[in-house]
Amino acid sequence: MSFFRRPDYHSEVSHFIDELKAHNPSLEAHQRAGRALLWDQPLEREVWAEYRAGQVPQNAYVYQTQTQALYKKPQTNGS
Repeated sequence: MSFFRRPDYHSEVSHFIDELKAHNPSLEAHQRAGRALLWDQPLEREVWAEYRAGQVPQNAYVYQTQTQALYKKPQTNGS
């Protein structure tokens, strides 16, 4: 038996959601329809390919300036 098991516990938020669903049974269907409008769209592979091709690789530390590439010492040819 687990010490953390609380089978009879229901938070106020859980009670509120249960009551809301009981008073409005079509709520979940409306939520799914709203999600379908914005998120459940078919992917356009050509558009995503263009998007990924245009991405610039990010440095490991975003705020690090590229001092090594800018301040390399010039090489001398021995003269």
